Amino acid sequence: MADPLWTSEEIARATGGTASGGFGATGVSIDTRTLEAGDLFVALAGVRDGHEFVAQALAKGAAGALVSQDVDGPWVKVADTLKALEQLGVASRERAPAARRGAVTGSVGKTSVTQAIMAGLTLAGRAHSSVKSYNNHIGVPLTLARMPRDTERAVFEIGMNHADEIRPLTRFVRPHAAVVTTVGPVHTENFPDGEAGVARAKAEVFEGLEPGGVAVLNADNQWFDLLKGEALRAGATVRTFGTGEGCDARLIDFQVPPSGKGGGHAVVQARLNGKGLDFPILQTGFHWGLNSMAVLLMLEALDVDLGDSLAALGDFEPLAGRGAESTVAAPGGAFTLIDESYNANPISMASAIKTLGARAGAGRRIVALTDMLELGPEAQAFHAGLAEPLESASIDLVFCAGPLMKSLWDALPPTRRGGYAETAAALAPQIAQAVEAGDVVMVKGSNGSKAGQIAQALLAVGSAEAR
Repeated sequence: MADPLWTSEEIARATGGTASGGFGATGVSIDTRTLEAGDLFVALAGVRDGHEFVAQALAKGAAGALVSQDVDGPWVKVADTLKALEQLGVASRERAPAARRGAVTGSVGKTSVTQAIMAGLTLAGRAHSSVKSYNNHIGVPLTLARMPRDTERAVFEIGMNHADEIRPLTRFVRPHAAVVTTVGPVHTENFPDGEAGVARAKAEVFEGLEPGGVAVLNADNQWFDLLKGEALRAGATVRTFGTGEGCDARLIDFQVPPSGKGGGHAVVQARLNGKGLDFPILQTGFHWGLNSMAVLLMLEALDVDLGDSLAALGDFEPLAGRGAESTVAAPGGAFTLIDESYNANPISMASAIKTLGARAGAGRRIVALTDMLELGPEAQAFHAGLAEPLESASIDLVFCAGPLMKSLWDALPPTRRGGYAETAAALAPQIAQAVEAGDVVMVKGSNGSKAGQIAQALLAVGSAEAR
């Protein structure tokens, strides 16, 4: 059996709780659906009280439970289980003082950039990171609590919907380096001053930096000066990425080979600390030019050598729902599906449309778009505004679903209209019927507007081979 991540005595000491029945846990879980044998089950309050699931967790093999009321089985009892999870996370950080920690936030690309950084950390030694998008008031302390005591490097995704949400999370992590990927009109409905409020909220990440920590900033973003000011105020060393001459990591060019050539990769041409670099990456989205610059600077700040950084970027595959490609063997002939269904906002939409436009091949370039959410009073204008990048990219057909995408549908010329429906589920069969052999179909929208249903329907048209 592996050495325990936590013993019941350590848990009690970290949380100020009392232990009943000695045990050793090899992991930490808050969900019986994903719990693994040996985990500590944390009974959090939620839509349903986690204490209702303690018996089920123990039956699945949980080593013990962290609870605030008496239950059957081995447990550590505390006054507040969420507070105790936070304390466990802090204790985990403090018992691995040599670990170099990074934090990732931004309006676009947090999860992919976090996982790309993790790929580099893994090549460099014992590494740890967030899983999925565990980036909120529960996910961040949970990720910390899961960190092995011998971790050498770790990276944490930190998200927010409102002001003052990042501040406590970055103080849990105490990163040695933090990156803001970009700032754009995301969650603006929660900020009276729009994007400026979003930028200030993202800058909260610097308040948790360790003394002498590094702030990695996008110099191409319109909020760069605001972010730089906040980073310097926090005592950070600022490192920049972008396309301008003064950037520490400067993107010179991003080349995507035509469809069917180049093995499904792009080539990045850059200058890092004044030295030229050319390297391939499996990502073909144009936003990955700047993303790769951010990753290189973060890995450098976390003491990963350049060879490992480039190797990690070269092997890092698109995540599910974030640009993953499949060849679908449909009855009428194979077509390509690009699944961007996990999330969407005006920045990522424009980048994805531009990337699709660069795909050259015999078939048509088709998009299926669902509503972008949390954009506030300008939401309809943001949707209608997508007509311009669609025109510039020479997209052949556009399918739209949702009340907000109706604004785009109305702005499209008749020759570009593929189909419209009120919901993703209603639109899916229209696209499935329209697709032809050789087409490249991109599906993108906010997770809440069910874009994933369209991607799943297209995969179901025939057998699919991911690549």
